Amino acid sequence: MKDPRVEKLAQLLVDYSVRLKPRDIVAINGEAIAAPLIRAVYRAALRRGAFVISDVALDSITEIFYAEANKEQLQWLSPFALHKVRKIDASIGIWADENTKGLSNVDPKRLALASSARKPISKLFMDRAAAGKLRWCGTQWPCHASAQDAEMSLEEYEDFVFGAGHLDDANPMNTWKRISKQQQTLTDYLNRCRQIRIVAEDTDIRFSVKGHKWINCDGHYNFPDGEIFTGPVEDSVEGHVAFSFPAVHGGREVDGIRLAFEKGKVAKAEAGKGQEFLRAMIAMDKGSCYLGEAAFGVNYNVKRYTKNTLFDEKIGGTIHLALGAGYPETGNKNRSGLHWDMVCDLHKGGEIYADGELIQKNGRFLNKKFPQP
Repeated sequence: MKDPRVEKLAQLLVDYSVRLKPRDIVAINGEAIAAPLIRAVYRAALRRGAFVISDVALDSITEIFYAEANKEQLQWLSPFALHKVRKIDASIGIWADENTKGLSNVDPKRLALASSARKPISKLFMDRAAAGKLRWCGTQWPCHASAQDAEMSLEEYEDFVFGAGHLDDANPMNTWKRISKQQQTLTDYLNRCRQIRIVAEDTDIRFSVKGHKWINCDGHYNFPDGEIFTGPVEDSVEGHVAFSFPAVHGGREVDGIRLAFEKGKVAKAEAGKGQEFLRAMIAMDKGSCYLGEAAFGVNYNVKRYTKNTLFDEKIGGTIHLALGAGYPETGNKNRSGLHWDMVCDLHKGGEIYADGELIQKNGRFLNKKFPQP
């Protein structure tokens, strides 16, 4: 029996998230394990009159690549991948893994080489998106591997994933339109601010956002969504931050991360687990030691950590900071082959200040017009 929430999600991705129009060229990317959603999105895109490119991968292909590729192959940049990014009008990514730890034992230097070589693709993608020429959205397909990471049964994880996106509502699109308006109230406020300070346990970090733009993430970038992000002024970040949850990148888990910043740059990086990997990623290229993103999680339907950044960075009452590439539409100009989100929970004593004014305490915004639990 088909889960009706799959069809609802496909419709939302096509009609709401990337707003497909007739003759748009849309790329649908995903793992074979996510076939039910890929098929549903493919069908919905065709019914909108779009030209559809589907790129379905095998989970083990990436593992084989890192195990077998020589240095030249690791650094090869596909001209076909670049051409596709130049030509598409929209991109829908559907994420799923048979084994989320498949790359855990790959040498960090090999991961860094491949990521750095693909910077032109990510830069082109971000630049076209910032210019309004490319609409994109990524989502998670509930699969056994991710359910195991979240310490849930598959059925529990399906309910968690679909619940985070309000797919049990009679009309999820109307729900997201309402959420968008509420989040925009906070976004408009933040766009009048110049300085942000975040205080929590073993955390006191501040940065300038003067001249930079906050973006309302309401289902048009990720789905489910529920964050408001910007890119800090690159050399303005000062202080230290201790992240509450393990940060996962390339299947590698790093726990107990503590970063200290001076003039925007990571001056000290420590971790209780995975410190060598953390430092290797920070040293990937010139931009990987700077922040490309700072954001507030405002999806209060996401209530727990699941080792999946798509959801963890949206948890209502958290902030997340990303090392590496910034999004050009925010005004941040940092470029890197890295973009690694790390989450700090503010529910127990955390505070956010905007231009010296306390706007959030213990994970709740003080202004009732802003997103609330």
